[in-house]
Amino acid sequence: MKKIQLAILLSLLLLLVACNNNQDTSSNDSANETITYESETGPVQVPANPERVVVLSSYVGDLIKLGVNVVGVDVWSADNPNFKEATEGAEVVSNEDLEKIIELDPDLIIGLNTIENAAKLEEIAPTVLFTYGKNDYIQQHIEIGKVVNKEEEARAWAEDFQARMKEVGEKIRAKIGEDATVTVIENYEKQFYLFGNNWGRGTEILYQGMGLKMPKEVEDVALEPGYFAISQEVLADYVGDYVILSLTEDQDTSFLEENWYKEIEAVQNDRVYTADIKGFTFNDALSLDDQLDFFEEKFLESN
Repeated sequence: MKKIQLAILLSLLLLLVACNNNQDTSSNDSANETITYESETGPVQVPANPERVVVLSSYVGDLIKLGVNVVGVDVWSADNPNFKEATEGAEVVSNEDLEKIIELDPDLIIGLNTIENAAKLEEIAPTVLFTYGKNDYIQQHIEIGKVVNKEEEARAWAEDFQARMKEVGEKIRAKIGEDATVTVIENYEKQFYLFGNNWGRGTEILYQGMGLKMPKEVEDVALEPGYFAISQEVLADYVGDYVILSLTEDQDTSFLEENWYKEIEAVQNDRVYTADIKGFTFNDALSLDDQLDFFEEKFLESN
C-alpha cells in the first residue's frame, strides 16, 4: 500500500512540475511575442506587449495615454509637468546616451528620424522613427497605438477627442463670432514666435480642429514654415482678437509691464490667455486633452 501511495505522490509531483513548466513556457512565449509595424522605412518587428519603452521625442504623452510604461524620456518631456507623475523614475536620455539606454534594457525605442545613432539604437532594441508632421495630430496617436499593439484604444481616444473638440469649437465660435481671429505666440528672449496650424501650443486644435481663424498677417509668415520670429516692436501688427500666450518664465517677461504691450487691444480687452509653455508645447494625446480643457475654460468661462 505504501508503495502505491508513494507512486501516486511522485506522479502528482511530476504533473505539478510539468504544469509549472508549461506555464513558464507560456509566459515566456507571451513575453517574446512580436508583431510587425509597417514603419516609414519598412517593417519592424516590435514586442506585442512592450514593457520598457525609451522615447527620444515628443510622443511620451501618447504612451502615457495608452498605459504603456516609459523608462527613458527626452529632456523636454522630463520637464513637462503634465508627464511628471507618469514618468516618475524614468531616466532622462538622448540619442547619444547609448550606454545609459543599454542599462535601461528597453524592449522598444521610439523617436524622430532626424536623430543620430539610429543604427546603433536598433542594435539595442527594436526602433521606430517618425517624421515630425508627416502624420497629423490625430493619426500620429493612432500610429503610436499601432506600434505598441493598442490601435483599438488609440482609435477610441481619437474618435472621442474629435467629437469633444467639435462640440467645444462650435460653442467657442458661437460666442466669439465666426470671423474672430486668434494669434498663438511664445516669448523668447527679446522676441516672439508666431505659430501656424501644426506646431503644438494648441494650434492643431484651434485652427485645424475648431476652424478658428488666424490673422492674415500671421498666416502670411507662419502658416507654411510652422513658426516665425518677430521683434517685440511689431507684435501688435500680428495680434488678433484673441491671443494664446505660451509663456516661459525662464526668459524675459518684462514686456508684460511695458506700455506698448498694455496698449494692444486684445490685452486691454482681457483676451490674452496665458499657458505654461513647459506643458503646452506638445501635440500628443495627453497634451491635446489638456489643451482642449484649457480652451474650453478660457474661451467659454472667461469674460
